[in-house]
Amino acid sequence: MLAALHIALTLAAVVLLGRLGARLLGRLAALTPSTRDDAFFRLLGYAWWGVVAVAGASYLSHALSLPYEPLATWGRSLVAWLGGKGVAGGAVLLATWTAYRLVPLLLRSLPLPETEGELTRQAVRAKTLRNVSESALKVAVVTVGGLLFLSNLGLNVTALLAGAGVAGLALSFAAQNLIRDFINGFFILLEDQYGVGDIVKVGDLAGVVEKFNLRLTVLRDLEGKAHFIPNSQIQQVTVFTQEWSRAVVDVGVAYKEDVDRVLAIFRDEAERFFQDPEWQDKLTNPPEVLGVENLADSAVVIRTLFGTKPAQQWAVAREFRRRIKKRLDQEGVEIPFPHRTLYFGEPLRVVKETP
Repeated sequence: MLAALHIALTLAAVVLLGRLGARLLGRLAALTPSTRDDAFFRLLGYAWWGVVAVAGASYLSHALSLPYEPLATWGRSLVAWLGGKGVAGGAVLLATWTAYRLVPLLLRSLPLPETEGELTRQAVRAKTLRNVSESALKVAVVTVGGLLFLSNLGLNVTALLAGAGVAGLALSFAAQNLIRDFINGFFILLEDQYGVGDIVKVGDLAGVVEKFNLRLTVLRDLEGKAHFIPNSQIQQVTVFTQEWSRAVVDVGVAYKEDVDRVLAIFRDEAERFFQDPEWQDKLTNPPEVLGVENLADSAVVIRTLFGTKPAQQWAVAREFRRRIKKRLDQEGVEIPFPHRTLYFGEPLRVVKETP
């Protein structure tokens, strides 16, 4: 009867402690911003259930004087280790995990320059520095936490660091591309070539810089595709949002139209566009109607320039095309389309031969 009571109480304690630990781990997993940690917390849950089960079996083996003495000895050793180094090691891991999660929260709480939605260099650089700092601080937290955990287990951290230094020297020859990534990324950051939020083109890829650190650059294109580019592969980059931008609008009119009249219409409509209060905050200086840019196959091309704030050139160009199309329709100016004239030549003559 006493043995059954021991077994029942032990099973109840194992189930209670296991569920409490699993519930705590579930709440910690819910606080994480990403679902990538689900597998990690699930593994911790299995480990916790295993520790509780071994501790319960060890207690029953000792309390009921079961003949399987190694289980009781191993269980007592496990409990003693958990009560000594295990608790300290768990505290180190918990502190490391907490600091790792707090890094982005602390950096995001830092104020950014007040730009009212404008893409200024101060805002871009602040976002980039915060992104790089977040990556560096996370690496530092994991490194320090790992060293403290290994030291708590009784390992010689000094010898481990020395061995890691020698191994790092040996691996550096095989990781030359990685080193070039960091060096190139450092100079991109130092020279402020581009940053998070800029619209750039690297080779055949173009998009918004969604993420930047010393190792790679992440571009998000118009279709939503993310492109991961190692910094060592960036030999030439085109930045569309550096300090200021310019919208270049080419519109063709028919050859039969009076060019001087058409230029006057373009200047008037461009000036009206510049004076529009809804668009003045996107334009930086008065527009320029340069004149006839090209005598194309079926059109006389008129070019107009607009100085805009960064990343506003595409919206300004689209709006002016809409306005100038309506204005040309009102003025009766033809916007041509390609024509093709076919000549079939002289009709064939059939000559009848007389016998």
